[in-house]
Amino acid sequence: MQVTEAIAEILKQEGVKFIIGYPVNPIIEAAAIADIRTIIVRQERVGLHMADAVSRLSSGDDIGVFVMQHGPGAENAFGGVAQAYSESVPLLVMPAGYQRRLAHYYPNFNSTLNMQHVTKMAEPVTQGRALPEVMRRAFWQLRNGRGGPVLVEVPLDVFREEVPDFTYVPSFKVRSAPDPKDIETVAEVLAAAERPVIYAGQGVHYAKAWDALRTLAERWQIPVTTSLEGKSAFPEDHALSLGSGGRAIPKPVDTFLKDADVIFGIGCSFALTAFGVQMPKGKTIIHSTLDSKDLNKDVPAQYALLGDAKLTLEALNAALEGHARDKALARSGVADDIAADKDAWLNDWMPKLTSTEAPISPYRVIWELQAQVDPAQTIITHDAGSPRDQLSPFWQSRFPLSYIGWGKTTQLGYGLGLAMGAKLVRPEALCINVWGDAAIGFTGMDFETAVRERLPILSILFNNFSMAIELPIMKVATEKYRSTDISGHYADMAKAFGGYGERVTDPEEIAAAIARGIAATEQGQPALLEFITSQELAISSF
Repeated sequence: MQVTEAIAEILKQEGVKFIIGYPVNPIIEAAAIADIRTIIVRQERVGLHMADAVSRLSSGDDIGVFVMQHGPGAENAFGGVAQAYSESVPLLVMPAGYQRRLAHYYPNFNSTLNMQHVTKMAEPVTQGRALPEVMRRAFWQLRNGRGGPVLVEVPLDVFREEVPDFTYVPSFKVRSAPDPKDIETVAEVLAAAERPVIYAGQGVHYAKAWDALRTLAERWQIPVTTSLEGKSAFPEDHALSLGSGGRAIPKPVDTFLKDADVIFGIGCSFALTAFGVQMPKGKTIIHSTLDSKDLNKDVPAQYALLGDAKLTLEALNAALEGHARDKALARSGVADDIAADKDAWLNDWMPKLTSTEAPISPYRVIWELQAQVDPAQTIITHDAGSPRDQLSPFWQSRFPLSYIGWGKTTQLGYGLGLAMGAKLVRPEALCINVWGDAAIGFTGMDFETAVRERLPILSILFNNFSMAIELPIMKVATEKYRSTDISGHYADMAKAFGGYGERVTDPEEIAAAIARGIAATEQGQPALLEFITSQELAISSF
């Protein structure tokens, strides 16, 4: 069996359902012959974003795979790999490589060497007989521990080699749990807390710990907020939900974190980033994470639990059963306090959420969109900058993995690939990306990929003819410095590609346009709704 055939067979044995790539790479043809669905994109970064979503939407059970050609293909892919690394997403990246005699020769791009700092593991296949063991190591890293991209580079001359006596044993997943003594200590701290708050990250998604998290919150009447990556890990229509924390946050997140005496972070890194909620100082911090390198890195913790989020929460729930619930009973009115704070905050924002002004308020579009979708059958994501900060506080995620949140490196154009990847995994769902006219400039050509590959997503575009987030910085020399002023008729672009496109300028047409866009996706046609919006600068921050 040749290396290309063996790779396809290994991917099938590992349960890989999709190969996303940009030609030329022999793995693409081998996968197609092996009846693995292949998707060809317009640029490498978008393909990596699609593979990223495949892994996220399956909580890492299905591994997203991206392949690309050697040299410029691998170079172009660097940003997408770095994005997945920053978001701790397990995906397999398989670039072709220069022939072994040229692999280390200047100026040839060596993926193994150049991507080792943005991957969990990077290894070349140096000979055909080594392929099974290299792939075994790769999938073990993908399925275990902290998520992250794994790179396996295949030199062009190795593709043609034989794999003698080919055998392969698929990988499996193992989980770790915290020390029982640490669980008992943390149970005592939580049981004695006066005003605890839970901060849940994406580790809850990967561990599928949603039910255990809800049990802890309800049994002990503890308010819950999430990181952007963890958004949808706890139902945001729940009485104990504070909403999600990012650069923009709902008022209850700010109120209850500042008032907390104990903050319990579960499945999170507590990484300090401009696009994540900042933990207030002077609090007792309990930090539960899968990766020890996050402990006491950014936020000092008084207590630590190292292990899988589901095993941790289940053990903690069991340990708490032996403690008196006096403090929890005393918090019986916390849901009313959350509701009052949330109502007051929403009342302040209602003029923007229901604005009748033109250009259209992006907040009005978000408000109308949420009113029309079926929450159980909708997956939404955002792009960097304004779309992220406008959407995340106000979008109410009620079901696990119904929101793909991100924001650490904030690459423009990420949301389109995420929505297309989500549609691969959940073809019955309405998959939405919300982006701006700056983001579409980076990845908009791949809307054609959605048409060609029959991925009927809904793209909501906020077009304000500028990079609005840059306006405060660029407010001087406006007549001479025009680089933030951008333009385009993107609805026409969507139609030219064979999708449904509509430009909306009248606020009274928002609801009807959304209904038409959703109807187009239900008929199998990708839709792009272009809303001409104001240069909105206000976000919900405190």
